[in-house]
Amino acid sequence: MFFLFFFFLKTERMEMPRNSFGLLHLLLGFLFLFVSSYATSDSVYDNFLQCLTNHSIPPDQASSIVYAQTNPSFPNVLQSYIRNQRFNTSSTPKPLIIVTPTDESQVSAAIICSRNIGIQPRIRSGGHDYDGLSYVSDVPFFILDLFNFRSIDVNINDETAWVQAGATMGELYYRISEKSKVHGFPGGVCPTLGVGGHLSGGGYGNMLRKYGLSVDHIVDARIVNVNGSILDRKSMGEDLFWAIRGGGGASFGVILSYKIKLVKVPEIVTVFRVERTLAESATNIVYKWQHITDKIDNDLFMRLLLQPVTAKSDDGSAKGDEGSKTVRVSFISLFLGDANRMISVMNKDFPELGLKKEDCIEMSWIESVLYWANFDNGTSANVLLNRTLGSVGYLKRKSDYVQNPISKNDLEGLWKKLIELGKPGMVFNSYGGRMSEIPASETPFPHRAGNIFKIQYSVGWTEEGDEADQKYLNLIRELYSYMTPFVSNSPRAAFLNYRDVDIGINQNGKDSFQEGKVYGDKYFLNNFQRLVIVKTAVDPENFFQYEQSIPTLPKDD
Repeated sequence: MFFLFFFFLKTERMEMPRNSFGLLHLLLGFLFLFVSSYATSDSVYDNFLQCLTNHSIPPDQASSIVYAQTNPSFPNVLQSYIRNQRFNTSSTPKPLIIVTPTDESQVSAAIICSRNIGIQPRIRSGGHDYDGLSYVSDVPFFILDLFNFRSIDVNINDETAWVQAGATMGELYYRISEKSKVHGFPGGVCPTLGVGGHLSGGGYGNMLRKYGLSVDHIVDARIVNVNGSILDRKSMGEDLFWAIRGGGGASFGVILSYKIKLVKVPEIVTVFRVERTLAESATNIVYKWQHITDKIDNDLFMRLLLQPVTAKSDDGSAKGDEGSKTVRVSFISLFLGDANRMISVMNKDFPELGLKKEDCIEMSWIESVLYWANFDNGTSANVLLNRTLGSVGYLKRKSDYVQNPISKNDLEGLWKKLIELGKPGMVFNSYGGRMSEIPASETPFPHRAGNIFKIQYSVGWTEEGDEADQKYLNLIRELYSYMTPFVSNSPRAAFLNYRDVDIGINQNGKDSFQEGKVYGDKYFLNNFQRLVIVKTAVDPENFFQYEQSIPTLPKDD
């Protein structure tokens, strides 16, 4: 068909105006790339299937877990776990194939075959990588999609659980609550987060002041290494086990599952959400919050959501012809105890907020998971088993750490900047408590003592196209730049699970170590060098590489 089409265009060319020749060549180029892509995909597909069968995967199994681009189900499988529309466009690079294993032996064979064929894996568990690095690349690649790896085995007797990498945090929380009303796990508040990526990057949640991060409660793991071997904690050794608890698993292999230690939660916890605008003394309240949030009772976690909004009159209408702008600060909290004790803590250490008993809601821990995920009160916990998102928009996130309180004058400057930019928001997340007690070198995640709170910068939009993308990316980058004097420096630290390619990209060439050090020092501080040493030991040829992977040590010329 392609050759007939080419012949047709060639014969018609004699009758076309000269200025159409360029367009014709462009169309031919696109057509060639289009056909070549499918031809390459089919070739890789055939070779991959043959390789899988050569490694003891029955042909019917192999064909059922591998999708070529020509497979009608390919688009749905690809898009099901894309959580950022920026990486779901016609111009987004697509995987040559998608492999969806159902057991560990298939993962092992897939890694062996990807090495043999020479294509890079992108490992996806939940698809929440903010910058899409788990399912997009500019080099020929395939997606190793672990959504079938969702087994969760909770053992209340020894307070542990084995959870596979493709399970979601919502599924994990639900399965724990099935077995116990007084156990939980310190992890992220978004229920569709994939366990593999969330835990391997740190795992930040609203119980961190009491219990630390998710990685502080991992006691074993199973991983496929570069040779296709399946290892547990004993066989992988303590160095690799250390690295995959906060250093990002995809640099070292394929995380299959983690064994976690559960934590105790009270039968009754308390939540609240109250809002204050600039007219309601938000500046003074946020200023005081900075001074107490890392020192207050460890059972209390407070998140601040900062958003530019239109000021409202008493009757609820916008002020002025077009409405005057202000900043709204939402205080969102989880307290591991009843409302009376929380009110006592707040009155003692943070009376400026003016919290009242009627602002508080007592509930079970699993109900608080639903509350923090913005479900309506009374929603069944079964909703946590839903792996799909209602809608997926365009977004960008960035991160920072604050180690000294921001002055009132500088807060007022920040409010003006938020109002000026109009769209980006910020989230301030409390630190202190248990986080200040765990040594920075205990896991690769280093951001412990000395941090008052972490910032997440956030912007989302619905408009399509490169122009819209650039517009909103520029807005959030301008806000990030504005905050430079108020955050950590030398290096300016960042959180791995808030993936941000703005802080550095690795081409994985001869300068891989130097390029990796740029972002590695920001994510891991003094732990970066140890991660590089582990990487060099377990993957010396740097097979498991991506745009922000851990590099190997530079080789002698």
